[in-house]
Amino acid sequence: MTHFKTLTVAAGLMAGTALSAQAQELHFIMCGGEVRPADQVVIDKFQADNPGVTVKMEAVEWGTCQDKSMQLAAAGDPPDVAYMGSRTLRQLANNDLIVPVTFTPEEEAAYQPGVLKTVTNGGQYWGIPHAFSTKALYINCAVVTAAGAECKAPATWADLVTLAKTVTDNTDAAGIGIAGKDFDNTMHMFLDFLYSNGGKVYNDDGTPALDSPQTRETLQLYADLLPYMQSGPTEWERDQMRDLFNDGQIAMYVSGPWGEGQHAEQVPTQIVAPIPAGPSGPSGTILITDSLAVFKGTGNEEMAIKLAKALTSGDAQYDLDSSWGLTPILDYEKMGKTDVYYTKGNWPIFVAGISTGGPEPMVEDFKALQAVFTNMIQGIMLEEGTVDELVTQAGVELAAVR
Repeated sequence: MTHFKTLTVAAGLMAGTALSAQAQELHFIMCGGEVRPADQVVIDKFQADNPGVTVKMEAVEWGTCQDKSMQLAAAGDPPDVAYMGSRTLRQLANNDLIVPVTFTPEEEAAYQPGVLKTVTNGGQYWGIPHAFSTKALYINCAVVTAAGAECKAPATWADLVTLAKTVTDNTDAAGIGIAGKDFDNTMHMFLDFLYSNGGKVYNDDGTPALDSPQTRETLQLYADLLPYMQSGPTEWERDQMRDLFNDGQIAMYVSGPWGEGQHAEQVPTQIVAPIPAGPSGPSGTILITDSLAVFKGTGNEEMAIKLAKALTSGDAQYDLDSSWGLTPILDYEKMGKTDVYYTKGNWPIFVAGISTGGPEPMVEDFKALQAVFTNMIQGIMLEEGTVDELVTQAGVELAAVR
């Protein structure tokens, strides 16, 4: 399919002649239900700088957006560009629906450590990262001090368990909120702890690495925290923890940089802390990106990549990151920017974990990957097996995930 359209334009009414001009339309699907102002500024300039090119933006809610892009592509009517979760890129690439992306050495060097791993499959890049998040531990100091404890960041898992126990034993609140529902951020929260223990899901060569001592230690942490979690942890997903935290029903939980603002009014005395370090690794975090994918077979691939690179260039990306409250996806100080937003407040905590963090795994069957973690986590929460049994089984299940 092509999005080229020929328009007949009157060149001179008196002469009765007409000229033909070629207009190029790029269909851009934006997951999330809105086009951010920082992106719109770039799109407007891109159209002005490329006469005859128009960008048709279609903002679609997350719940249906990614499936829509994939279905259109599979039906032979792909969008030119789509903003979507990087975890979809392997499926799209394996089905020959998107084109690989090439970065110059300078472009590669500009990214924060580990970011490009979130778009890498088979030795190639399949998307251009455009949004980035890391995680940290939030602590409600009012709950902690009511338990008779000092409100300070736990440095280790042992400290975390001790603090959670103290809160549970001495207040009506739970010590910590842990996600256990069949939902993607249940896996994400577990990976925050796994990556803070030197663990991996896949080795660099793509072989499964989940059946490991580091995973057993992480699942044992969940077992140790189980008596101090919110009631019925398998019924909760991470974003629901916000309300429990704001209402003083849990003392701690893990979330992204957006959490601080969501808590500020109801929890004026909160601490944002690095995720505590496990026995086998330093503090880390899951690295999650959303990316711009350029679809194959539109006839507009070259122009679409040009647009995607304009949206993710230094100044444009900085405006998006800073206005949206995202973890910086590029190292803007290396690019010459000063007084950057992420050196202030609690931002250094979200940046510090980047170098020791790990990527959201990129697989073709994400639901199957999610099920591996859900089965293991719910298994320990419902006491349906030992740590060793559940991790061994998770390793077997992961080997079958494409």
